[in-house]
Amino acid sequence: MTTLLTPAAALRRIAFLLERAREPTHRVSAFRTAAAVVDSLPEGELDRRIRTRTLTDLRGIGPKTGAAIVQAHAGEVPEYLARLEEALSELVPLADDVAEFRATLRGDLHTHSDWSDGGSPIREMAEAAIALGHEYMALTDHSPRLTVANGLTAARLERQLDVVAELNEELSPFRILTGIECDIHLDGSLDQTDELLGRLDVVVASVHSDLRAESAVMTERMLAAVANPHTDVLGHCTGRLLVPREQREGRRQRPRPESAFDAEAVFSACVEHGTAVEINSRPERLDPPLRLLALAVELGCQFSIDTDAHAPGQLDWQSNGCERAVETGVDVDRVVNTWTADELLDWTTA
Repeated sequence: MTTLLTPAAALRRIAFLLERAREPTHRVSAFRTAAAVVDSLPEGELDRRIRTRTLTDLRGIGPKTGAAIVQAHAGEVPEYLARLEEALSELVPLADDVAEFRATLRGDLHTHSDWSDGGSPIREMAEAAIALGHEYMALTDHSPRLTVANGLTAARLERQLDVVAELNEELSPFRILTGIECDIHLDGSLDQTDELLGRLDVVVASVHSDLRAESAVMTERMLAAVANPHTDVLGHCTGRLLVPREQREGRRQRPRPESAFDAEAVFSACVEHGTAVEINSRPERLDPPLRLLALAVELGCQFSIDTDAHAPGQLDWQSNGCERAVETGVDVDRVVNTWTADELLDWTTA
């Protein structure tokens, strides 16, 4: 039987067991969605909802998920989880391994705020990270070329650096690491000035355009970005989208297949240049796919398990990446966000 869990953690454990048991996707998603709803509630709101019996009035929480939340909040193992663990006892050790792996993560190196296409202010994202027990969070809003995501011009990024400095004084010892999710241009260059990139703590480089390019073209583009001395993390490397998703201003993005590229060449270059491969934990991405993640492990890559969060509740999606890391044999010591902030910054500035 599992140890006592927070309501959100109990919901995620149920989702994990259901997914491994090959239950329908909608059942798995119901528990993950409810966990995200719980994580997004302001302090004291969960108590109030339970006390007034209005928990299921919240969108995303139904009778089953609501019952599990109430029981976990009372310090009990939810009955639904207990039945699952009894029926799926062979999966419990794996779930425990995932929880243990998740506990080693000290921060998240890929997050967004309302400065670009996120939905919440920087402070709210930081406070949510603190509530999860993180020691740091890299703020990586988009670069200027990605206008659809309200990418930051050089001037806006400089203003953001001042805001982050002020917040770090208030939130210490928690630290917001300065950063950017930098678009990779068609020629492999990065979408920001060298001077500004050199001032940032963390640079995540990602492809967001021309995703259906020929393999050879995409490979050269990615190799150039990985070799750039400013690049610390290669973000969501295949660019795939497994399910539709909503974007800003009501736009809807359809599922998208993987980009084609020479994964062995790109991952080998990541090893050569000290660039971490991101294990992107967003449910609609889960990128790289397991076969490519296994290849990156075999080639000796370092990794960063990130949420690509655009809202506070999404910061807890790291468990998705941890599941995939455990499944493919990723060594904890090769995950850069298990390191302290000082160790991480020694690596990014080396």
